[in-house]
Amino acid sequence: MSEGYTAPDGGPITTTGAGAPAPSDEQSLSVGRDGPLLLHDVYLVEKMAHFNRERVPERVVHAKGAGAYGTFRVTQDVSEYTCADVFQPGRETPVLARFSTVAGEQGSPDTWRDPRGFALKFYTRQGNYDMVGNNTPVFFMRDPQKFQDFIRSQKRDPRTGLRDNTMQWDYWSLSPESAHQVTWLMGDRGVPRSYRNMDGFSSHTYMWVNAAGRKVWVKYHFLTDQGNEFLPQEEADRMAGADADLHRRDLYGAIARRDYPSWTLKVQIMPFEDAADYRFNPFDLTKVWPHGDYPLIEVGRMVLDRVPEDYFIHVEQAAFEPSNLVPGIGPSPDKMLLARLFSYADTHRYRIGVNYNELPPNRPEVPVRAYQKDGRMRSTPPNTGAVYHPNSFGGPDAVRQEGPEESSWPVEAAELVREAYTRHRDDDDFVQPRALIRDVMDDAARDRLVSNVSGHIAQVHDDGVLGRAVDYWSNIDPEIGRRVAARVKGNHTA
Repeated sequence: MSEGYTAPDGGPITTTGAGAPAPSDEQSLSVGRDGPLLLHDVYLVEKMAHFNRERVPERVVHAKGAGAYGTFRVTQDVSEYTCADVFQPGRETPVLARFSTVAGEQGSPDTWRDPRGFALKFYTRQGNYDMVGNNTPVFFMRDPQKFQDFIRSQKRDPRTGLRDNTMQWDYWSLSPESAHQVTWLMGDRGVPRSYRNMDGFSSHTYMWVNAAGRKVWVKYHFLTDQGNEFLPQEEADRMAGADADLHRRDLYGAIARRDYPSWTLKVQIMPFEDAADYRFNPFDLTKVWPHGDYPLIEVGRMVLDRVPEDYFIHVEQAAFEPSNLVPGIGPSPDKMLLARLFSYADTHRYRIGVNYNELPPNRPEVPVRAYQKDGRMRSTPPNTGAVYHPNSFGGPDAVRQEGPEESSWPVEAAELVREAYTRHRDDDDFVQPRALIRDVMDDAARDRLVSNVSGHIAQVHDDGVLGRAVDYWSNIDPEIGRRVAARVKGNHTA
């Protein structure tokens, strides 16, 4: 290990792959608290790049899923908020949707308790626009430095090759910011009845820019028109053995019988100026914006009506990436989002090749004129007249316009820092999951939550982790914590 360095508790320290002391396992390097992340945070880049190359060839996360094509149609005028062509009045845009579980492998059951991926690719008149979200409006962390460690805690124990609840609760109980997402996961939304019976969320905050250049912050909510329905734990366990492909089969079956699933898109809009002194950091991925502060505004409706002709070509090779932005839509200071802008595209280059955008599900429906050439599996020549810029042969020139590069926020001169979101008065990890339990769930849902949590925790085999897991729920809600403790104690006594 690195000579002359010890952790605060005297134990071993984290190092880079080259053995140098790692600067932080918790915070990434940014310009000020809300500023852009920096490419010279080499440890963050190393963690993301190495993580993206851990599996061949299936996805590291979201490996098991199903996809379908359809159409998104705008039903309400939101042009005052964004000039993005896909969201202009009356516009109809082809779309590819992919739904998935997060932690399981290709052959894993659809009905494991797990967040569900909700990824969309809009084939717009301005190029492809991707929204990569989940069926929950929040996530387990707010800083990308922790993502790789989190996923490994949810995967299989490398010593046994088995899923391990002790690993999961060890990580969660040591990461209090996970409380909101874990409460969603252990509640009814943790096992949807089908992909058709779940909502989808951008989770991240994005920026919208209108034709006049005015900027607002936005969150996306794709609300299922089929109604939210869930599988009780006992039924989910039974179906895991009876039909491991239940959700994939259900989606394709519904489309085959022309019972086309649909979702209504609604958004929350926050004025640009509100973010600075809102009561908690609005870019924190572990938080939701209360609808009382920022009500839902309808945008349009997505209908899925076509199953891909070949699963591997159109679903397995589909490459969704939040870096696919179009004019009128940009990122926010959400650190998780900013890291994903790099990470997803890097994963696709590794997993399906540097020319992945030439594959059928990823190919834009507008002409591509990019100064890129060669690489593995290249099939089309550059549509530029020359492979360099500037040139004398009629090659394209970039036209400055309001788009992702310009859809940014002002960053004043600031020191480089590794800090969590701490400057808003309600930045607390337990307030929102407590409100979810007390204000959203009814008594029956709370009973199921206690049953799901205690059943999951009962499989933890380390007393220290078990104690922290019970304390974790007591911090979220003392009454839920008391009931979980009683159930776990009874199970262990039995």
